[in-house]
Amino acid sequence: MTVTAPADTDSPAVGHPRRRGNFGGFVAAKVAGLQDGYLRESSYAVAVLARLRRAVSREPAADFTILEQTRVAEKYLEQRWHSDDEVTHTEQAMHTVLTLYAVHQQSIRDLPMHRDGIGLGAAVALLAQHATSPDAVHRRFAALGTATTYASVTTHLRSLVRLLRDTRIPLDYGVLAEDLVTLQKPWGPAQVRGRWGRDFYRQPDPRDRHQAGTTDPTTDSLPDQTTSEE
Repeated sequence: MTVTAPADTDSPAVGHPRRRGNFGGFVAAKVAGLQDGYLRESSYAVAVLARLRRAVSREPAADFTILEQTRVAEKYLEQRWHSDDEVTHTEQAMHTVLTLYAVHQQSIRDLPMHRDGIGLGAAVALLAQHATSPDAVHRRFAALGTATTYASVTTHLRSLVRLLRDTRIPLDYGVLAEDLVTLQKPWGPAQVRGRWGRDFYRQPDPRDRHQAGTTDPTTDSLPDQTTSEE
């Protein structure tokens, strides 16, 4: 699928920004620290993000080289229902979002791909607005919404995050972490799917802004941009 980079992603127009809770703030702070180092081209941050990318499809704690980054503070570990060997919801979410962020930021040294307040649905809505085939984006988002296991959700998320990277659209990884914690609870999938869907459909449609501000349909077209193929 081909997507066209938006003309201005420094300040993406996002309606209804999402707010984070305490765990989301903890995750966001970890991501923001890595992001700051990567954008400054710190050799440490560059190496850490490379290790995180390699672990994107692995189980939490399977790669000892990233434990310093993916470790969850004790107060956020949640109760272990069965045994200490079981991965908690927060540990699973922490691993997922840090490895996804590493994929998202890869090779982008001039723009942060973690941005406060931009939920997944909002980011995908922006992606659809700038894609040459919005229907293809909608189908991928729909596939995410019908995923029935955590593993299948993360597979679809990786696909969408790569498209967001190609289009340079950021995401709030603290918000995503909290969504993924909820998703793992027995009652969580329906709640999270509804939240992502509302985020998607509540975003401003540029056609509405155009109709309110001009009568010339040709002035609303995007300038030519480079394209990338997935």
